[in-house]
Amino acid sequence: MKYDVVVVGAGPVGSTAARHAALNGAKVLLLEEHASIGSPVGCTGLLSTRAVAECELKPSDEFVFNSVRGAAVHAPDGQCLPIDGKQTRAYVVSRKSFDRTLAVMAVEEGVELSLRTRAIGFEKTNPEAGKEGKESFQVKLKVLRNGKPETIATSVVIGADGVKSRIASYAGLEKPARVLPGIQIEAPYASDDSDFVELFPGSSAPGFFAWTVPVDEKISRIGLALEPALAWKNGQEEKSPLAYLEKFLRSNPHVKAKYSGSMLDFVVGGIPIGPQENTVSDGILLAGDAAGQTKPTSGGGIYTGAFAAKIAGKVAARAALEGDTSAKRLSEYDQLWRKGLGKELEIGMKIHDYVGKLEDRQLNDLIGSLNTPSILNTITEYGDMDHPSVLMRKLMFSGNSLRLMKAFGTFLKTLF
Repeated sequence: MKYDVVVVGAGPVGSTAARHAALNGAKVLLLEEHASIGSPVGCTGLLSTRAVAECELKPSDEFVFNSVRGAAVHAPDGQCLPIDGKQTRAYVVSRKSFDRTLAVMAVEEGVELSLRTRAIGFEKTNPEAGKEGKESFQVKLKVLRNGKPETIATSVVIGADGVKSRIASYAGLEKPARVLPGIQIEAPYASDDSDFVELFPGSSAPGFFAWTVPVDEKISRIGLALEPALAWKNGQEEKSPLAYLEKFLRSNPHVKAKYSGSMLDFVVGGIPIGPQENTVSDGILLAGDAAGQTKPTSGGGIYTGAFAAKIAGKVAARAALEGDTSAKRLSEYDQLWRKGLGKELEIGMKIHDYVGKLEDRQLNDLIGSLNTPSILNTITEYGDMDHPSVLMRKLMFSGNSLRLMKAFGTFLKTLF
């Protein structure tokens, strides 16, 4: 079996990369280690409108459960910062249906799909020196298909196999800078308004935040993620994300009053933040969670992953067809995705680190400082799940700059 491009991982990023490789003329194989697309689920399932559009989809009843227009940010002392986007800003989706829709789109473009196929290693043959110094690496990808060993020959492998990427390990590429362990349940929950998610920063989820995401008026997804270095600092007893979630459900007054005490679903996973210095090697590209392309502010990775995946598919296909799959040739991908996402991810990491280190009393003061009509209007107009730097810049140069400088100190000046 010989392909131009093999994509490992049939999540949204992998399916998008595979489809765009096929659209650029490559013979493409898409591998998924599980028996079905979209299982198991390891995501909150809250996608920005831009994320859905970046995947070249329109919202559909096939995968959209609910639409969301804003957020209620709850400070540790109970005060609430209401952020109303005035229009749909995100969708609560079925990740199983969403992922399968993207996989079908890939297959419709000629991508071959192989389920229950797990990559277990690869070998690279010596490059064939071509014209103009081109180097054509051939990768022999070793897999277990339905438990039986096989070898698949390809010019380029795109690793879209998630936070624990085997392709990254096999290629000797670094992993993302940090991984935030997370947990989520789906449960009966009497939401105040199913048009709004709820966010709970502070010691309930050290270094990140807890959330409720309404599927409808009666059911919500409730979860949290942690920054391990902050959750268990100074010799503090190590607690699992489950222990933090159980404490949050029974001790937060707002949540406790609305949560019935049962659950309908349960997922755990890791959120990689901080992309590695290099996401390519000879014959190999990394995309999505495998490349640390997740937003550090929200933990979302579909918009950023799909953006990078389209570049990965195009570059991989063209490199394979040109007969030059060297790291030098494939570095075009690394350059292009960083040009589009790098600065935003860098600013997002600064925001993540700053807010995550605030103590509860500091968060109370900060949220209270933001809770004015003029600042809320600015947030409504410029707030963006995918580009938080836009809002931060507007806040820094707004008429509330003195008030904000008092709240943020010199932090805003460090962003740009």
